[in-house]
Amino acid sequence: QVQLVESGGGLVQAGGSLRLACTPSGSIFSILDMGWYRQAPGKQRELVAVITSGGSTNYADSVKGRFTISRDNAKKTVYLQMNSLTPEDTAVYYCNADIKLTVVSGTYREYWGQGSQVTVSS
Repeated sequence: QVQLVESGGGLVQAGGSLRLACTPSGSIFSILDMGWYRQAPGKQRELVAVITSGGSTNYADSVKGRFTISRDNAKKTVYLQMNSLTPEDTAVYYCNADIKLTVVSGTYREYWGQGSQVTVSS
């Protein structure tokens, strides 16, 4: 069973930086879009950033200019570099990816990471 494994969350002071990483735990054939979502207490999960297999990116307005999403296709890993963090960025961050497990798999399927807590203190 393939899972998306996240790393890099933690506690940081306002103005600081963190870098999240996410990679599949097992063997896969291909990945299309990869992205990061977040969910703060009492709020709905929201898109933070997404990157296509070709490298095109899209960001939530609230993180533009502060966060950078990137991917290493050889390592099948997506990263989220978060700079100038504020307490409003405090949330559980979830990795998301559209994955095709084998060359004969019919379609791409959506997978989610387990979630990484990011806490920004004021």
